Amino acid sequence: MIVGRKKELAILEEITKDDKSHFVAVYGRRRIGKTFLIREAYGYRFTFQHAGLSNGNLKEQLFEFQASIKNSGGKPTKKAKNWLEAFEDLKELIRNSTEKKKIIFIDELSWMDTPRSDLIMALENFWNGWASARKDVVLIVCASATSWLLSKVIHDKGGLYNRITETIHLSMFSLGECEEYVSAEGLALNRSQILQYYMIFGGVPYYWTFLKKGLSIAQNVDEILFAKDAPLREEYRYLYASIFRNPEVYTKIIETLAEKKVGMNREEIIKASGIQNSGDLTKKLEELESCGFIRKYNAFGMKKKNAMYQLVDYYTLFYHQFIKNEPTEENFWTLQINTPKINTWLGLAFERVCLDHVKKIKEKLGISGIYSEENSWYCRTDDEKGLYGSQIDLMIVRKDQVINMCEMKYSVAEFKANEGVDLDIRRKISDLALATGTKYAIFPTLVTTYGLVDNGYAGIFQNVITVNDLF
Repeated sequence: MIVGRKKELAILEEITKDDKSHFVAVYGRRRIGKTFLIREAYGYRFTFQHAGLSNGNLKEQLFEFQASIKNSGGKPTKKAKNWLEAFEDLKELIRNSTEKKKIIFIDELSWMDTPRSDLIMALENFWNGWASARKDVVLIVCASATSWLLSKVIHDKGGLYNRITETIHLSMFSLGECEEYVSAEGLALNRSQILQYYMIFGGVPYYWTFLKKGLSIAQNVDEILFAKDAPLREEYRYLYASIFRNPEVYTKIIETLAEKKVGMNREEIIKASGIQNSGDLTKKLEELESCGFIRKYNAFGMKKKNAMYQLVDYYTLFYHQFIKNEPTEENFWTLQINTPKINTWLGLAFERVCLDHVKKIKEKLGISGIYSEENSWYCRTDDEKGLYGSQIDLMIVRKDQVINMCEMKYSVAEFKANEGVDLDIRRKISDLALATGTKYAIFPTLVTTYGLVDNGYAGIFQNVITVNDLF
């Protein structure tokens, strides 16, 4: 059974109903459910289905491709020496098919692109010179190496330029979709527990399949990550190696960004990591961003050249915080409950969840129809300018000249504002107005788990958003 993905399923269904061929590219980070979506959409019935080999050379890739053709009922007459010959065998398979629509699914296409293999040239020839002239071919390609698929296929400047007919970007599940999955699986988890699991794994569907009935969230996390034979104990090692051919520099960037919550600009990354300043660094940052591991953002009112790079992948952040040093206790996570380290992490993880659910925050504020940009902002202490020094992790900067300055607070009960909170909010408003010169109205907005205690300091907040609103 498939949860969510209604828009994507509708696209995949619609393209089988007309009288023209389609070339579809599906992309998204590893474990996001690309293969599952495509198989479910077509009931696991394909004219041809193939997946590239993760570490295969050209000879091995060609052998497996022809083996997939045989498995689909084709009869290659000779061993293919190159991709042009291999795609000729695919054409013959399609010609002999009696299916009304020939659904061709090539998974992990990037792994097939070995050095000097001319795979893309052969793919161009297959599509431009043959399949696109027919009315019955649906070619679907996908790859976990998102940056590769974007540059080599979707945004290709050569023979595949503008040839993709549909592009599907598969994103993480939202909290609401994870709740739908939990319900469908018969798991007895409330929204607080779903939120806790989300803060560790995000909305990556694959990670949710490991949840077991009858166990608490803490017990599940121990079983999944910390037990002796935990299924995801070595996940970090494979996560980046399966996407990037030479993952060492990528993981070095990740490790560097893991040290600073708000992120770093390019110069700070170079200084902290020792990586050389070059076009190759730019490319690797772009690739990590396109795969969803980091985000690039411009602080409100600051120049684009000072863009910040921030690690945002939930599992990776959790790994560096708790798994990297290889704790030996099999019930490690259960033992950590209510410790200061966990409580600090909960606050930071909750901020990330809020950043990923801005659409829901806007709905609750009643501003869904108003154009806005989401920014972060910071300033250093400057006595001469009268700046206290502030950091705002989420601002919703609206076209109607209002800024919702969001304070994101994880709490096990209703959040209780006090004199310190009141002072901090007022200083942030002062710093933002003074440093940026903005004339926009600034609305302090609280995003918290269970709501706000009504006391003498509660009035500092114009709006209150709860976890239920994020679902």
